[in-house]
Amino acid sequence: MRYIKYVFLGALAVLLIMVALANRAMVSLYILPQEISEAIGLSGEPLQLPLFVVVVGGIILGLLVGFVWEWLRESKFRGTARKAGKLEKEIDRLRAETSTEKGGQADDVLALLDGKA
Repeated sequence: MRYIKYVFLGALAVLLIMVALANRAMVSLYILPQEISEAIGLSGEPLQLPLFVVVVGGIILGLLVGFVWEWLRESKFRGTARKAGKLEKEIDRLRAETSTEKGGQADDVLALLDGKA
């Protein structure tokens, strides 16, 4: 399976290099439309970049925005999981304290949590 992965990555690298070599022409990249940049008093000088840099940069920027968006969206789930982990540790601590205090007899509340009652 490892070799298949390496063959796939090698083929992908060759494909990306071929696309980059085929799209070396310089293009003008404007940050803002010319009318808006003139209205707010910016020079509006375009960046001169090869086309493949613009395409690959757009893909990378899109991936980064997507990763950050998902990370922010899932923060509530991480918080819930963190709280559940703390509660489990607290239950284990109370279970250990109760078993040593009562000489092995379980507390009624902990028995309910364990499903033994």
